[in-house]
Amino acid sequence: MTGIGAGPGAAVGVHAGTGASVGAGAGAAVDAPAAREDQLFAALANSTRREVLRLLREQGPQPVQALADHFAMRRPSLSEHLKVLREAGLVSEERSGRQRIYRLEAAPLADVQDWLHPYERFWRDRLKGLGDLLDRMPDDAET
Repeated sequence: MTGIGAGPGAAVGVHAGTGASVGAGAGAAVDAPAAREDQLFAALANSTRREVLRLLREQGPQPVQALADHFAMRRPSLSEHLKVLREAGLVSEERSGRQRIYRLEAAPLADVQDWLHPYERFWRDRLKGLGDLLDRMPDDAET
């Protein structure tokens, strides 16, 4: 798989355990905004990480153990997912005594919305065109 903005032959892989994007290799010319976008989409591509974001959105900041209680996985595995989310800027971590409290950082999701906007407009226009075509067709009841 080649990353957006990666130079020719600059491979961008996916970590087998977490599905996280791994770098393009030393010396590869990668456009920083494109690499950041790839990192964000890679973080969102995993259902466990999307569920963590949902939990933080709905229930507010939580310690790792409270989040881990929602999943049938060992805590180190969840910590890897949290690391991917943290590196993508989607969560922040704060230490409170011996606990690590995670909080949703939704600002990067605006980048996703910005990326999706042209596609939303595309499909809205297509569906409007389909609706117009269907409106011009005679109804079956009239035949």
